[in-house]
Amino acid sequence: MGGVLQGFLVIAWVIGVGYVLGKLEVLGRGAQEVLSRLVFFAGTPALLFVTLISADLADVVSPTLAVTAISTTLVALLYAAIAHWVLKRSTGDTVIGALASSYVNVGNLGIPITVFVFGNAALVAPVMLFQVVAIAPIAYAILDVNANISESVGKRLLRPLRNPITISSFLGMGVSWAGITVPSMLLEPIELVAGVAVPSALIAFGLSLAAGLRTVQPVSAVDLALVTFLKLGVHPALAFLFGHFVFGMDGIPLLAVTLFGALPTAQNVLIAAIRYDCGRGIARQSALVTTALSILPMIAIVALVDVPGL
Repeated sequence: MGGVLQGFLVIAWVIGVGYVLGKLEVLGRGAQEVLSRLVFFAGTPALLFVTLISADLADVVSPTLAVTAISTTLVALLYAAIAHWVLKRSTGDTVIGALASSYVNVGNLGIPITVFVFGNAALVAPVMLFQVVAIAPIAYAILDVNANISESVGKRLLRPLRNPITISSFLGMGVSWAGITVPSMLLEPIELVAGVAVPSALIAFGLSLAAGLRTVQPVSAVDLALVTFLKLGVHPALAFLFGHFVFGMDGIPLLAVTLFGALPTAQNVLIAAIRYDCGRGIARQSALVTTALSILPMIAIVALVDVPGL
């Protein structure tokens, strides 16, 4: 447990650096967006590629993928049912709330936690792929229909394949499967770019916290409480239950998939809310609140899930 907590402490310090820089506005107001785009379009794709080319594909097409798919889908459907049938929310607000309850912040927190705590970025690949290839396209398709945005089925199906994270992941898995050795002249610059992913993501996350505190938007307390409870309580609980009792997971894989379920709401949810002009308040505040509180369930998970040697 000491090693895990030390990893979290390192992550917290770097996030704190980003937060201070954001409060002081040293990097300017556009720094968060620039760093986030750097991480999304360059750092994370490079990191996933160099990780997956030497990884066992069983780490990707694994019980982690199944547990992620099941727990994420159940949480999203549970929120949607309550929001639509009980709270009588609109379709757009329901979809954004469902994303806020289930779409985790893998890029800014999942990868750093995986690298620092477990030393294996491949563990997080199934979560990223499922969100990018399955959850996001389905949510966007519903929001497109709700907003009367016309787009061909072909474009909707191809949208995930234009995502740099998806492309780099499939390329990395392809190289691993084919047993290809990447020349050092090509691999070394990719590894250099991959090195910016984790620190840049954490600093960008700290910047987002500083910005979030200045731009809090009103939202129903009931909606926010529901999203927070589902995201930080139900989601990791389902991941643990399905992982342990259905798929027989234990040790590091079980701890990892449970921690992934406890990750806070992703900033991408706010991007979707802004794009479709719905659910902005719940997207913004759920990301802020779940981020502030997520350390509590994570510490509890580390204490409860026994992993020898960590």
